[in-house]
Amino acid sequence: MQMTDFSKQIVDWFDKNKRELPWRQSADPYIVWLSEVILQQTRVDQGIAYFNRFLEKWPTVDSLAAADEQQVLKMWQGLGYYSRARNLHATAKEVVASYNGLFPTDFNTLKKLKGIGDYTAAAISSIAANQAHAVVDGNVYRVLSRFFGIQLPIDTGPGKRHFQSLADELLLHDDPGNYNQAIMEFGALQCVPANPSCRQCVLQQGCFAHAHGLVDKLPFKSEKTRNRNRFFNYLFIETTMPDGSRGVYLHHRKEKDIWHGLYDFPMIETAAETSFGALCDSMKWRELMDKTPFHLQQSSAVFKHQLTHQTIFAVFYRIQIKPVLNDLFEKNVFLTHRNKLDKYPFPRLIDRFLIDNGIYG
Repeated sequence: MQMTDFSKQIVDWFDKNKRELPWRQSADPYIVWLSEVILQQTRVDQGIAYFNRFLEKWPTVDSLAAADEQQVLKMWQGLGYYSRARNLHATAKEVVASYNGLFPTDFNTLKKLKGIGDYTAAAISSIAANQAHAVVDGNVYRVLSRFFGIQLPIDTGPGKRHFQSLADELLLHDDPGNYNQAIMEFGALQCVPANPSCRQCVLQQGCFAHAHGLVDKLPFKSEKTRNRNRFFNYLFIETTMPDGSRGVYLHHRKEKDIWHGLYDFPMIETAAETSFGALCDSMKWRELMDKTPFHLQQSSAVFKHQLTHQTIFAVFYRIQIKPVLNDLFEKNVFLTHRNKLDKYPFPRLIDRFLIDNGIYG
């Protein structure tokens, strides 16, 4: 099969099978960018709801730039990879400050913006401005590696360069935006990671992986990243506020770690699962609680929370204390009203605990 035949078949398939998605109704670069950032590491069915909420709240890049970062993080809650939300906000502010609120569409200019790499720049420039830049994402890697029988690992420099070169060669220069969307959609709906419907595939006859029994082997990576287990012991510390209402101590995560900028509770990380008694004897407990008298009300079951390369095992201890001065607690820990917890952006793990225990509100 000729290169142009492959590309035209992909586009023809797309014309007949593409999904009606809200961001496909416009070529506005702000809308294209917003959808691409949300859809990174996010399923489309989940991303639609977030996209609609973001666009309703901040319909222009100017309105997003004017938002408070905490508002953006709260709106993002549940999507994970919170650096994307922070980069989203930072880029909106940069577009307003440096480009008078006109979102760039030039590939090289786009790459200067925070959080925008080759893939996102190619998607925006091709869809919004019909510039000839080929996208290469997970879907494209899968389609190309299977059809052309490419057995280079996709997580190495030589592998990435080879796939990008092939993608550039296949790009339809007279309609790059449509082609880019077509090949990504083909990977998302037809050439899926597991158990694709090869018998119904329009590219079956020319597919190397199908002919050689390699569909479940391609693409591949050089090696898997080792997963890390972490053990979080959260202290849900309640007390009485000066006005007589219930209060809870929160921790603002400002350290260089996961969930930077979000909120959780004071926490003691241990090397393995531990007992509450051992926790109370630890140096971290003494640093955190000093000699504050407390009453343990409840301990939770273990919450397992999976991140890309980390597995969190968390236990929550609900503790009651008498009113104390804030300076008894460590930096970035503060007292807030319990009925205002729903105003703070939390990691999904904390959100699950609050919902499961009926604490919100």
